[in-house]
Amino acid sequence: MTRASDAAHALPSLDALVEGVRAGNRAMLARAITLVESRKAEHRARAEELLQRLLPFTGTAMRVGITGVPGVGKSTTIDTLGTHLTAQGHRVAVLAVDPSSSRSGGSILGDKTRMARLSMDARAFIRPSPAAGTLGGVAARTRETLMICEAAGFDIVLVETVGVGQSETAVADMTDTFLVLMLPGAGDELQGIKKGIIELADIVAVNKADGENATRARAAAAEYRAALHVLGGREAHWSVPVLTYSGLTSEGVDDLWQQVTLHRSRAQAAGSFEAKRSAQQVKWMWTLFDERLRARLRADAALRAELTQIEAEVGTGRLSPSLGAGRIALRLGL
Repeated sequence: MTRASDAAHALPSLDALVEGVRAGNRAMLARAITLVESRKAEHRARAEELLQRLLPFTGTAMRVGITGVPGVGKSTTIDTLGTHLTAQGHRVAVLAVDPSSSRSGGSILGDKTRMARLSMDARAFIRPSPAAGTLGGVAARTRETLMICEAAGFDIVLVETVGVGQSETAVADMTDTFLVLMLPGAGDELQGIKKGIIELADIVAVNKADGENATRARAAAAEYRAALHVLGGREAHWSVPVLTYSGLTSEGVDDLWQQVTLHRSRAQAAGSFEAKRSAQQVKWMWTLFDERLRARLRADAALRAELTQIEAEVGTGRLSPSLGAGRIALRLGL
């Protein structure tokens, strides 16, 4: 690579990145996100300083997590909801969390093409969030991207998860409102609902409530309401609503967003909004700390060999888990 091409690919200065992000410059926004997603150790300090300098300009956006069963129409919903919001004057960022992306390229790029209207909207920004390989994993990089988007002036951030593994919990831990999308025709499908996802939900919405599906969608909503009644609510100030809507025709999308804003206002009135945000920040810090400890373990070849031996002894019952953890901590000087 020539010196000229090296210069062309060099990251801008931190001053330029901060100024560019604050100005809403899309090129600088992309470069800033690339920096915090970088796997290179030498970029870590710069990324941390960038985030610290942008921190005063974050925290004002509405953060909404969206998940749903396969085929529920998340991309169509986000496309319709996002364009509905930009038409009202909002600036909308969409962050897609996909645990499969590290293996196959994932469905993120496909989702972006399916969000045809939103991807062409000047007031919207869609960013893929690959799953593995950097400090903090999915949650850390998506959180950092979220902060940068807020600093760039996006007042609504939609964080999408494909509903696989721990991604729902990760997204629920970084958003204010967690929206779970469901399909019409609950019936037997109700038995297959992962209880953990429903327990995370702040709003449940049954999609595809149009045409011949409208009656089935209403019936499904009634069954989900009954299931939620049995589970009980997580927050004293909020009873989880179950709505029906159509991402295809837009019918009910405005009501859906009104519930999102109502959930936020109720949480603020109850004093739980700020407490939740604060708890999420602290939890994020400890997640990053844990990741750094693990990274240190992985970086030392001799230590990795010792860990393999300790794991083998614990696995065969020759060493108790407590003593095994103690040996690892001692090895790290803890």
